[in-house]
Amino acid sequence: MPYEMIAILMFSSMMLLLLTGQRVFGAIGFVAALAGVLLWGTGGVDIPFASAMKLMKWYPLLTLPMFIFMGYVLSESRIADDLYRMFHVWMGPVKGGLAIGTIGLMVLISAMNGLSVAGMAIGATIALPELLRRGYDKIMVTGVIQAGSSLGILVPPSVVLVLYAMIARQPVGQLWLAGVLPGLMMATLFVIYIYVRCRIQPRLGPVLPIEERDVSLTEKLRLLGAGVLPLVIFAVMMVPFVKGWTSLVESSAIGAMAAFLAAILKGRMTRQVFETSVRQTLAISCMFMWIILAALAFGAIFDGLGAVKAIEDLFTQRLGLSPWTILILMQLSFIVMGTFLDDTAMLVIVAPLYVPLVDALGFDLIWYGILYTITTQIAYMTPPFGYNLFLMRAMAPPEIGLRDIYRSIIPFVFVMLVALSLVMIFPQIALWLPGYIYGS
Repeated sequence: MPYEMIAILMFSSMMLLLLTGQRVFGAIGFVAALAGVLLWGTGGVDIPFASAMKLMKWYPLLTLPMFIFMGYVLSESRIADDLYRMFHVWMGPVKGGLAIGTIGLMVLISAMNGLSVAGMAIGATIALPELLRRGYDKIMVTGVIQAGSSLGILVPPSVVLVLYAMIARQPVGQLWLAGVLPGLMMATLFVIYIYVRCRIQPRLGPVLPIEERDVSLTEKLRLLGAGVLPLVIFAVMMVPFVKGWTSLVESSAIGAMAAFLAAILKGRMTRQVFETSVRQTLAISCMFMWIILAALAFGAIFDGLGAVKAIEDLFTQRLGLSPWTILILMQLSFIVMGTFLDDTAMLVIVAPLYVPLVDALGFDLIWYGILYTITTQIAYMTPPFGYNLFLMRAMAPPEIGLRDIYRSIIPFVFVMLVALSLVMIFPQIALWLPGYIYGS
């Protein structure tokens, strides 16, 4: 059987298993191990084993539990509640101010926890009820929560970018820095859209009553300090790493310890908070390790088949497609897959194929990592089967139906498409900061 047919059979088998509801790592790992045995006999068994050894030797993997623990400590200790109270007071006099403040809240949560699900959970449980109670339009604010949570895998410390760095063999620090400006740009575009729309239609985001905004300057400054705390933790963690004083793993440990000490100093590190943070950290870290292990095994089979070279020849030689056409087709495939897969699953499924192809086409893999993260978040929110849409439905109050959720996200998807187009047309938006820091 030609190797091209074997590659297609592997992909189709894996997708069939995923559609049956099997776990992502189980489906990918099973297809990889079975293909190795069928292709190379008993020697093929060594491929998953070698992938496991490669995973165990990847020292930066230690950053995953550190960052996840840091995020859960800050979330479970209710520091996010303080953040929202800060935005509530400072942004209340502006039309749509609480919705704009919610975007700011999401940016800070992204700097505390590199998972978009965490931002969605905090936004839906803390911000959404407050916005609805103060007369904000339910369709607009539902879109605000979903759009803001998309920043979680783009703004450092992004856990997904750590996984991409592992699979694409790229420096994590450069990927994180590459996500800073696109993440802030996207947040700014969200804010501009909310502000302009609420100026045109004031009923969508009314200002707060004067009695709720009548807070002393001392209290305002105290609340401002609560908002600065996550930024201080982020700076304590990132500055030594960017300056070259610490390694990535050491910086992640500093961040976890800083978050832990902050919770203690605020008197919120209870036994329940600590136990929940540790349990969640263990569960998510183990999940990511299994997924990476399966992805490495799957990628090793593809390397052995030479499938990447065959597909490159198909696109560039037989079909005569230009590199940019191929890149756009890749992005469209992410949007299709995002209707039923999460970002991690998409990464481990297509990385063995796409990453070497992107490199062969002459594109920068750091830049492509940012394109991947933006595109997958667009896919998450694209009807009818976007992953975030159903997650939002599970967390939203009863008065917000699935139809409202679908309608809410349409303008924000267009804003994200604008951001994606800008990063594609002007790669320096992503590449300037890592080039400046590491170049100096």
